[in-house]
Amino acid sequence: MQLSCIYLLMMNAIKPHSCADELRNADLKSTPARLQVLAIVEHERVPLDVKTIASMLQKRGVDVDKVTLFRIVNALTEKGILKPIQFNEGKLRYEYAYLPEHHHFMCERCGWIEDVEVCNIAPVIQKIFSKNGLLVRRHSLEFFGLCADCQS
Repeated sequence: MQLSCIYLLMMNAIKPHSCADELRNADLKSTPARLQVLAIVEHERVPLDVKTIASMLQKRGVDVDKVTLFRIVNALTEKGILKPIQFNEGKLRYEYAYLPEHHHFMCERCGWIEDVEVCNIAPVIQKIFSKNGLLVRRHSLEFFGLCADCQS
């Protein structure tokens, strides 16, 4: 098992990920704005809302109007490249869809978000299928509470 992990790391070092290839494979044109949006979301640790993405684009010198940005985010979401996340704050946030399976904790006071990588939900999904015949294609599990700083 260790050898295959090292092999995969070496392969990734040899052939870096290409946002342009990813867009092309999704039948989307590789525009500068789409490439930048994908690069931003792909490398962020937390899900981002459209306003934050717009601010990050502006810092990179990419001029995109609000309507175009929403169209880009919607297209990337429809193609399964971005995944919408709902934190019940009146807006959607987005993260790169190909991240390893995880959930989120959000502090209700300061808005801090932390990935929760422990997920033992497979038995629950299997039980839903075996008991009711329902096929779960995706799920969302988010945790809300207070971070360590806000508890003190």
